[in-house]
Amino acid sequence: MTARVILTALFLAPAAVPARTAPAQAPQSHQEVHRLHTDPNAYIAALEDPKRDAYQKPHEVMEALGVKEGEVIADIGAGSGYFTLRLARHVGSTGRVYAVDVSPDMIRHLHGRVRDMGVLNVSPILAPPDDPLLPQAVNRFLIVNVWHHIENQKGYLELMEKHLKPGGQVVMIDFHKRELPVGPPVDMKISRDELLKQMQSAGFRLEKEHTFLPYQYFLLFTPASSDGKALPE
Repeated sequence: MTARVILTALFLAPAAVPARTAPAQAPQSHQEVHRLHTDPNAYIAALEDPKRDAYQKPHEVMEALGVKEGEVIADIGAGSGYFTLRLARHVGSTGRVYAVDVSPDMIRHLHGRVRDMGVLNVSPILAPPDDPLLPQAVNRFLIVNVWHHIENQKGYLELMEKHLKPGGQVVMIDFHKRELPVGPPVDMKISRDELLKQMQSAGFRLEKEHTFLPYQYFLLFTPASSDGKALPE
């Protein structure tokens, strides 16, 4: 499987690197996006801008996911750790979060962040764009603002299914394919209906959908053959 994208530069042109998170204000062009991403410190600051919380609603997302203590979760395209650290608090000392990214800058940042915060249940993984390099099966994949940039999506879905525990979930959050005040240009997006058809064709079923995010769809998928009993009680 090949991919020209890197999971931590969401708004770069297709031949460059996508990121998994979005600045609070949408850049006006591909050129402005590229300029932002040439400075890792500026980009991390944009990803962690408190204004982002207004539309990303991280607390509500975590509540909707209902993450349980002991879960093992892969945060694909973890970026600066916006969701990684929130997940870590919920999975507790018996769980683990694999913060997967292909950007060395983001992985260095995450290593320093979890060290300074004393977080012991997060494992940053520097991975190629076609393999998360997970050392164990996971209960969930969380993919936020990244999927529309993965080139060989069919191959990545096959790989994720192999890494899912029985009954595990693939959680997809991404921008609606229309003009929005945040997010990438319309031509870089995949619509909800396109994603739904793709997931169904790959053998996943839509288990649940949340509609409280103003600019993004929020879909939870499970393998069609799953019994749905894998998440920790």
